[in-house]
Amino acid sequence: MTERPRRISGMGGDRPRREVVTSPRTRAARRPRYPVTREIDEQTRLGEVYIRSLVRTQFRLALFICTVLGCVVCGLPVLFMLVPDLGEVRLLGVPLPWAVLAGLIYPAFVAGAWLYVRHAERNERHFTELVERR
Repeated sequence: MTERPRRISGMGGDRPRREVVTSPRTRAARRPRYPVTREIDEQTRLGEVYIRSLVRTQFRLALFICTVLGCVVCGLPVLFMLVPDLGEVRLLGVPLPWAVLAGLIYPAFVAGAWLYVRHAERNERHFTELVERR
């Protein structure tokens, strides 16, 4: 005959009593955790893979930003060559090519640098989260 769990009576009615269930292996020896940061510090192959992935991600980001800025910088002379009438236009007394160079190129470089730093820091945060999670 099996024994039924005792019931607790009270305001909520009759409810079964809670029982704590534990694993029989709670006292078993556990393998010490080998953190990824240790792999990186000791420069093991796994650590090299993690670092290489971070460097590759940062390189891809730098290549993308430089490509976009290069297209803008190299595209302007091509634009002014293809449409020669734009070279004759004056903006506040300054030829349009010079105004674009002064008013577009440098802000584009600043925006590209800002974007690069922002995304590079995000990549490093993701890398840190990945390493600390393992």
